[in-house]
Amino acid sequence: MKIDLHCHSKYSKRPTLWVMQKLGCPESFTEPTKLYALAREKGMSAVTITDHNVIDGALEIAHLPDTFIGCEYTTYFPEDHCKVHVLVYGLTEAQHEDITRARENIHDLVTYLTEAALPHVCAHPLFWVNDRLTVEHIEQLALLFKNWELNGDHDQAMNAAVMTIIDGLREADIERLANKHGIVPAGPEPWRKNIAGGSDDHGSLNLARTYTEVLDASNLDEFWQGIGQGLARVRTRPVTPKTFARNIYGIGYQFYKNRLSLDRHVNKDISLRFMDRSLTAHLADTAEPFLSRLQLRFAEQRRARTSVNDSHSFLELLRIEAEGKIRQDPQFMSIMRDGFAQGSDPDQQWFEFLNEVSNRLLAHFGRRLLERVLGARFIDLFHSLGSAGALYFLLAPYFLAFSIFARERRWTREVLDHFGQHWERVPASRAKTRVAHFSDTLHDVNGVARTLRKQLATAREMRKDYSLIACFGEKQRFERGICQFRPVDTYQLPEYPELSLRVPPFLQMLNHCYEEGYTHLHVSTPGPVGLAALGIARILQLPISGTYHTSFPQYAKALTEDGYVEDSVWRYMLWFYEQLDAVYVPSKATGEELVAKGFSAHKIRLYPRGVDIERFRPDKRMPVYQEKYGLEHDAQTLLYVGRISKEKNLHDLARTYRAFVEQGGAAHLVIAGDGPYREEMERELASTPALFTGYLEGDALATLYASSDMLVFPSTTDTFGNVVLEAQASGIPVIVTDKGGPCENIIPDKTGLVVDMSRPEALLHAIGTLIYDVERRRAMGAAARAYMEKRGFRQAFETLWEMYTSETSAPRNTSELELLAKTLNPAAAVGL
Repeated sequence: MKIDLHCHSKYSKRPTLWVMQKLGCPESFTEPTKLYALAREKGMSAVTITDHNVIDGALEIAHLPDTFIGCEYTTYFPEDHCKVHVLVYGLTEAQHEDITRARENIHDLVTYLTEAALPHVCAHPLFWVNDRLTVEHIEQLALLFKNWELNGDHDQAMNAAVMTIIDGLREADIERLANKHGIVPAGPEPWRKNIAGGSDDHGSLNLARTYTEVLDASNLDEFWQGIGQGLARVRTRPVTPKTFARNIYGIGYQFYKNRLSLDRHVNKDISLRFMDRSLTAHLADTAEPFLSRLQLRFAEQRRARTSVNDSHSFLELLRIEAEGKIRQDPQFMSIMRDGFAQGSDPDQQWFEFLNEVSNRLLAHFGRRLLERVLGARFIDLFHSLGSAGALYFLLAPYFLAFSIFARERRWTREVLDHFGQHWERVPASRAKTRVAHFSDTLHDVNGVARTLRKQLATAREMRKDYSLIACFGEKQRFERGICQFRPVDTYQLPEYPELSLRVPPFLQMLNHCYEEGYTHLHVSTPGPVGLAALGIARILQLPISGTYHTSFPQYAKALTEDGYVEDSVWRYMLWFYEQLDAVYVPSKATGEELVAKGFSAHKIRLYPRGVDIERFRPDKRMPVYQEKYGLEHDAQTLLYVGRISKEKNLHDLARTYRAFVEQGGAAHLVIAGDGPYREEMERELASTPALFTGYLEGDALATLYASSDMLVFPSTTDTFGNVVLEAQASGIPVIVTDKGGPCENIIPDKTGLVVDMSRPEALLHAIGTLIYDVERRRAMGAAARAYMEKRGFRQAFETLWEMYTSETSAPRNTSELELLAKTLNPAAAVGL
């Protein structure tokens, strides 16, 4: 015999589905007789309905063959009112009345069920029903119940933990627990537990996904005996957050379908028909009336005549985009006509559909939002934000599902760790640190991108579980530790054309982070990808840190010459980084600047960045390298490496170098890089021996460093200056300003010089000092190399990894009601 021992009808009121209560529909709407027919169609030998604390649904089908009365009772530990659910089978109406009185105290309930010889099972024993469950409660459940459930509505890791505990339990453990809690263990050989399983299905979408089978049982008495003798086997298909979310969508759709009498419209609208096929259960032998098939054919032949524009409301856009996606995709058209194909994964297909539609809406709202911000249309801006909030609400069931399942995983690890410490045969969870690093600029040519790729290579060498997550390219790719998502849309900033804002596919990123089981998230940029990481961390309740790499407010001021823009960027940056658990800054000066702007000082950490001392070395110096660029063989070389842009203070470098040449100075200026200021700078230096190499990387860049005589880095806005480390590792001194992070990455007057850029002659004097004092320059170069050998990339990454693992994990004690409130409130989800 095989029976789904745990499913619900329209009479069930399940506390965990508060989302439907928020919408005004606290009940599931599956008719008991339909549940019976679906269960029989799926091969169940007998049928029961286990509603919460009521048996009305079971009584409605009691007259049908092969049925019995079941119920899921909520009971309580008397000392702290911790809730536990208990499944009871084969009871009568009179016994139900007795149980209703006894269930207020779990000890009284168990005593009654034992004396009445009623089959009963502890439902989802590791699940916190009202956030009061502790490992001590689970220890008591091990004493009170002989039968434990494997639940079809919870994360498989939780069910696996149940089996681990059951398999690891020994007689000595039970004796120790009985003495600890003062409870007489239930049943003979109480250390030998039995299992049973049920779908815990509320919307008829997952009926018999999990069921209990006793092979040799021919009737219910033999079935219960088989469970008691440990002969039962639980058959199940793994459940995921996608399953749970689709169940919520299904409950909501079924409620409004009944309330609004949508049946008469189902075959007249493609989108509604697709929802009906995706979110309700259909009996296989149900024949469609001819008129319905004719209406559907007419709806298919109709073509959407409306194009998307700004005047459409959210619901209008949703209908247009949903219908467009269904028409374009043969798979979705097939689902709309005939339902899900045999062997298909309905949960995954519904996820793919909503992901595609939400991506289209996100691209539309993102573009509309950017246009209104750039056009200073602030009244219209509120309309766009409202539409974005509606999109968030549309996806709320997924956010809630992923949040609950992530929390279950984390709690499961805590339970296993506890029992692994106290029970000899139960292994601890052995949770592994897994870091996902999000960046908007991994595809760009800059120091941040180079550092991230080097960190990835170092992590592989050190066998650390570290992944980079970015959004670029035409295809979604996952390889060699880089998770590349295809952007939903790409926006160009008019003042900074080299910088693109790529909007990530949020649902896909969320699903990826959940499936990979990351334990810590880190962001290197506050753009769309960084915002996605922040939202994912809130939903999955993961610790999240970030790196403040770039002085975007100062860059904004330099590029726009608008103080209001700078202030606006500062407000956003402070808001974004304040949401993080820790912020890594590249220098003390940067940290002090953030604190002065109002940032929380206790969150700031100094980022331990290193340099590749194997790639950048003095022995790569090649005198013939100068011949490649037509430089004089014995000429000395000043080098600048980086983005050629005004915010790097290159106009001062150009002015100073011209003055140096005009005073008879004999040295070449080599500028390696590219950027919007290049053409203008080339014109300014046209009469000087300046050379522009364009962008260089790898060994070509390393050779250029080592073959030069010094690095001149005049930027006052850089928070770190990776090129400063690379130059010193190559054995040449550096000249930096007294503002920003670069001056903290040299030893003043030993590995380089620090100049005050407010004094026009300071940079010229520093260049002359090192050009004409060869011995001092060489001594500084040797000291620079020795300094960098203590700052190798491997050592820096090891320090960084230890800092990651020391960060406090997100708390577990958020109730499902709080999770729901955050899920339904997009501002609360990211901490606004």
